[in-house]
Amino acid sequence: MATWKPRMWLTVLQLVWWAAPTRGTEGAPPAPPALPEGGQGIAARYPGDRGIEADPAVLFHDDFESDDLRKTWDNSFQKADLRITRDPQNVHGGTRALEFTIPKQQAELSDGVVKNLPTGQDVVFLRYYSKFEKGFDQVGSSHNGGILNALAPGLAYSTPGVRADGHNKFIVSFENWRGDAATPSPGWLNVYCYHPEQRSEYGDHFFPSGKVMPNPARPGGFGAHFVARPDIIPELGRWYCFELMVKANEAGQRDGRIACWLDGKLIADFPDLRLRDVDTLKINSASLCLHIKSNTARENKKWYDDVVVATAYIGPVAGNK
Repeated sequence: MATWKPRMWLTVLQLVWWAAPTRGTEGAPPAPPALPEGGQGIAARYPGDRGIEADPAVLFHDDFESDDLRKTWDNSFQKADLRITRDPQNVHGGTRALEFTIPKQQAELSDGVVKNLPTGQDVVFLRYYSKFEKGFDQVGSSHNGGILNALAPGLAYSTPGVRADGHNKFIVSFENWRGDAATPSPGWLNVYCYHPEQRSEYGDHFFPSGKVMPNPARPGGFGAHFVARPDIIPELGRWYCFELMVKANEAGQRDGRIACWLDGKLIADFPDLRLRDVDTLKINSASLCLHIKSNTARENKKWYDDVVVATAYIGPVAGNK
């Protein structure tokens, strides 16, 4: 299991965001542009995230300092099991945070909040802070992070088991997977993805090392420029800065890309993706969730704070909140 220590990366390449790609060997696709890390994003210009919502690249910001989720989010699920907490030990910045609870029960349950992006986007970054409670204990099906969705008109938000066909949807979730009790909780960080080439009707799990579930013996198909990175299990009871980027491909091209950061360090990068077959299918919502299929071990909690959705890299909160 990899241990994680935050580092700040500052290189010339990281200052070139979406610059012209570097050509590879003859006949090979071009290398994707280098991605920024650390304090090279939008948040660096707004200490404590103060005023970040006014940045032209920012689509949405919520630090949960309001008690009314309806003022900022377009939908929420299981209102009885989510609340704004003022408990200082469960707040990242300011005085409040969002708390999700899944009670001890055998029934499937999903807590969540959803923000619509009405204009639709081809590239979206979702940054949030999150923490699992120290005793969090769930094995098997659980979705427990930040999600970027591209849903065609008329398609319901929750469509488990409906394959992505290039026209109807693509869904990308930055989350943890724990397949057995021997794996430390909360499990391995990964990207859960519905895409046109998914291996199962219930989507695929992409891991930083390049492993894909189901059928992990089969190569991931992320192209010649994929860089394998260590798989990571975050600690329970600790706040982390998570950031997810989804770049939709141009129709007919394999230039889609998914990337993930942890405390400002790039920990996963999946290039050469086909996420859609029509350019009209755009990223049109962002959400946070805690879903558990069957929770018989104990009540589980997770907290979220300091959410930003933008069209460029955001990075961790700069300075003190």
